[in-house]
Amino acid sequence: MKPLGTAIIASVLISAGVLFAPAPANAQAPGPPVCETEAPFREFDFWLGNWDVYNEATGALAGTNRIESRHGGCLIMEHWTSTGGIEGTSMNYYDNVRGTWRQFWVSMGYSIEIEGGLDAEGRMVLEGELHGYRSRQAVPFRGTWTLRPDGSVRQLFEQLDAATGEWVVWFDGRYEPAGG
Repeated sequence: MKPLGTAIIASVLISAGVLFAPAPANAQAPGPPVCETEAPFREFDFWLGNWDVYNEATGALAGTNRIESRHGGCLIMEHWTSTGGIEGTSMNYYDNVRGTWRQFWVSMGYSIEIEGGLDAEGRMVLEGELHGYRSRQAVPFRGTWTLRPDGSVRQLFEQLDAATGEWVVWFDGRYEPAGG
């Protein structure tokens, strides 16, 4: 049993919205998840699917990517495999407290933490940092995803060059439906 003081403190914190009360065991299922019904949670759905990813400049196949919706539309999971066998995974979600989209990417050589949202042209633009495991350094980084009229998606990653102050292309890819 909890001491009475702990129960009172928890009750006050729950009432104040600081803690979330656990659902009772006999609680009925809530209505549709907010992620399915509120528009901002759907802004990145154009990226969902199974994709073959090509280098935009050379046309060479760079890898495959499976982008899937999880947890009632509250999470977009990315599963990347390069043609060389390198894998990476990202979690993408709309944070309705911050009002931004967030991405956390992890692979063998680096991680990425970026956030942002749709720009005036309807592109998803997320900025933050790329963290190099070997270098133990973080560099400014941004990703831009653009849905094209033919249904393909352009993914442009750029890194800030500290010496020039210019954004330079890190990866420029064209997503096409797998097997298409």
